Amino acid sequence: MIPLGDSRFLYFSVGLLVLFVFGNLMVQAGNNSRCPSDAKNGPPNAQSTTEMDVTDIKRVLTEQAEAWNRGDIDSFMEHYWKSDKLTFSSGGKTTRGWATTKQNYKKRYPTREQMGKLTFNKLEFLPLGESAALVLGQCRLERKEPVGGNFSLVFRKIDGRWLIIHDHTSVAEKPE
Repeated sequence: MIPLGDSRFLYFSVGLLVLFVFGNLMVQAGNNSRCPSDAKNGPPNAQSTTEMDVTDIKRVLTEQAEAWNRGDIDSFMEHYWKSDKLTFSSGGKTTRGWATTKQNYKKRYPTREQMGKLTFNKLEFLPLGESAALVLGQCRLERKEPVGGNFSLVFRKIDGRWLIIHDHTSVAEKPE
């Protein structure tokens, strides 16, 4: 969610996400007589507590921003899936694994000054069934040289917790 590269691969990544979402909707539609377009609160079979889930995911993002703004990368990373299967894409590269992602954050942002103040905005939430959601948004780091961009996060509910299983972040040429 922190800009780590340029936006050249944004279209590719968004295309993959669209395929993922479309594929999930088709699977869901095959298991339910309703068409995906009939869904009022997300895809068919979406959990009836969608609003509560969105609230929980917003809380995760708030906690992440608070941890980041304290300079606490360890707490920031608690909301990522602690798995070798976690993926983080930015700058045309994909990092795999929780430990590697954490190590990269610590290497890229070794001081509070370089971390700056993190804010998220323009958040959009799309439920992807009972235990997954896509979150789109923008992030900004206020610091000596501000940076910002777009992100897409895939969340999954694992053991009762909403965790980020995939993070794609791209840097805007001129942060808004």
